[in-house]
Amino acid sequence: MLVASSRQTLARDVGDVWDSGKVLFGESLGIRYSGKPLQSDRVYFWKVRVWDRDGEPTDWSPPAFWSTGLLDSTDWKARWIGLDRAVDGDAPDSPGRRLSARMLRREFTLHGAVERATAFVCGLGLFELYVNGRKIGDNVLAPALSEYDRRVYYQTLDVTGALRQGRNAVGVVLGNGRYFAPRTDNPTRTRTFGFPKLLLQINVHFEDGTTARVISDGRWKVTAGGPIRANNEYDGEVYDARREMPGWANPGFDDSDWRPVELVEGPRGVLASQPNEPIKVTQTLEPVALNEPKPGVWIFDMGQNMVGWVRLHVRGKRGTKVRLRFAEVLNPDGTLNTANLRSAKATDVYILKGQGEEVWEPRFTYHGFRYVELTGYPGEPDLSTIEGRVVHDALEKTGDFACSNPLLNQIYRNAVWGIRGNYRSVPTDCPQRDERQGWLGDRSEECRGESFIFHVVNLYSKWMRDVQDAQRPSGSIPDLAPAYWPFYNDNTTWPGTFLIAPGNMLAQYGDVETVRAHYEAMKRWVRYMRRYLKNGIMTRDSYGDWCYPPKNRHLIHSHDTSRMTSGELIGTAYFYHELRLL
Repeated sequence: MLVASSRQTLARDVGDVWDSGKVLFGESLGIRYSGKPLQSDRVYFWKVRVWDRDGEPTDWSPPAFWSTGLLDSTDWKARWIGLDRAVDGDAPDSPGRRLSARMLRREFTLHGAVERATAFVCGLGLFELYVNGRKIGDNVLAPALSEYDRRVYYQTLDVTGALRQGRNAVGVVLGNGRYFAPRTDNPTRTRTFGFPKLLLQINVHFEDGTTARVISDGRWKVTAGGPIRANNEYDGEVYDARREMPGWANPGFDDSDWRPVELVEGPRGVLASQPNEPIKVTQTLEPVALNEPKPGVWIFDMGQNMVGWVRLHVRGKRGTKVRLRFAEVLNPDGTLNTANLRSAKATDVYILKGQGEEVWEPRFTYHGFRYVELTGYPGEPDLSTIEGRVVHDALEKTGDFACSNPLLNQIYRNAVWGIRGNYRSVPTDCPQRDERQGWLGDRSEECRGESFIFHVVNLYSKWMRDVQDAQRPSGSIPDLAPAYWPFYNDNTTWPGTFLIAPGNMLAQYGDVETVRAHYEAMKRWVRYMRRYLKNGIMTRDSYGDWCYPPKNRHLIHSHDTSRMTSGELIGTAYFYHELRLL
């Protein structure tokens, strides 16, 4: 393998950064880089060839490249900025629960032709980046979730084509995400980490070889008075189009009524480049049916249980309030059945500005649904009024299944939609109700099955890092990670996925690095759990035969103790399996 500092050098078959030479090794994946130390914000070019069993080399692969992030904390010159409090312009009840999206902007001048420019952005809880009025990239719900007290992820975005010589403007919208966690109604003790905040650095390389840097600092301005009046992943988004500010991310915008940002304390977690695939809108669905079970209450059937949101098309008077609610099933009378959502409001609200056709979709929420209730709509909707936007981690689909049995084919299709819909930068348990957590036990076996369908190695490698970040000094591992619900129940079934999933990644992908990175943490957990062994039996168990078949479909668990499998039996079997893996 050759790695070079330029295309021209690589074209001469010179690896001035790394020339691996001919490597005699039985593995072909996960080979560690061992060239010169890499530098921050650099582009490296590489190609590779192999030898066959007769000792004949292949042609060189086509040249490819990778770029590096900011590899050392000293490379960051930016400051954390934001407003660490509710302010005038926030949603009315923001001090207690809901919070409007902050909008931040700054103008700057570039004195040269831009050759390459890269933005490194950490916007917590969620962010969208704009340069000269243009949204950068197609990622949504960015960045990835994490144990914010231990680690926060930034994303790297190419802004070369958006910048120009002369005056420029950069803008960022900050959503709440899981960082600012208060909700209208919290179902359990949910951790919250602070008010939304931004760290941004744009490194600009000019054609003449000089450089410039644009950073988040005290020169930015901020407003909480924008159109996104409230946003929460569980409860939904409220958007008041009357508050839109056309041109807010363009140079020359009048921001005289915006306030200066505050330099704020950043999260305690270390900064790291997001290692897994971003979340994207991957598909758009058209409704298949529309009914009116009650006057003014319209129910759309998307024809598919999906995860994401809808795009609304509407015309009407200024101030008209349109409400969208979401559910997976209907009541017998054709209205929404939201019982399984528990406390999740799953409601989006759009307030019209009254200017011709208005097209809107939310940015900082998501729902699991098949049915959409539309109320407050001016006039009579039709099937073109909404579109379903399918949202999930943009993982490569690597496998498929089909057979002669229609039922098995449908079960497989259901599995694909269900698995994919729960990719939210961690593998979650559900996308619709007031939970949506990365429960470890839910993936102890599913991690193997889904690895035949999707390329999940980056996702699981990142998730195992979340697990280790949530591990306590004692060695205890939570039942879910990131541990937004701090459930540390000390059992072998749920936390055991910390060993089981890397074992599967090793078997499926030859991924040694995930095992190597967490092996010591795995041993700490095993040593911690040994305290619960008595005469070779694991006595500690919180779940047992979790969700075994109940007497009727209205129960989660059977109350018939004779049908229960001993938790000690299951816990001991799991611990034995985990020890063998270790």
